[in-house]
Amino acid sequence: MTFPLLSALFAMIAGLLHVYIFVLESVRWRHPSAWRKFGIASQEHADIIRPMAFNQGFYNLFLAAGVIVGLALSGTLVGYGMIVLALAVMVLAAVVLVVTNRTLWIAALVQGAPPLLALLTLPMVQQA
Repeated sequence: MTFPLLSALFAMIAGLLHVYIFVLESVRWRHPSAWRKFGIASQEHADIIRPMAFNQGFYNLFLAAGVIVGLALSGTLVGYGMIVLALAVMVLAAVVLVVTNRTLWIAALVQGAPPLLALLTLPMVQQA
């Protein structure tokens, strides 16, 4: 099973975006420029939220890894399955984000659109 170029492009955008989110949440969280992107208003609040942000950043990194490894295994059912699972979780996380806080709809759109487009452009697996 080969991945269409358009699907691979959207999947890579989704993966790279989740790596970027990992960097903000887990690596650069102590910098005001990072936590302000998430609507955190003060250093005090950022310090309180830091353990959760750190953990959440790794979730984003692992989702990105699923996409990247899936693309590396392109042409196999294992790769196809990995990428579909990682992309579906990204889309569902975006849905949860907007359902729990409608004011974050832009963040949910940014987070969810690339993986959704990747999924929508993937061919269906045919049974042999």
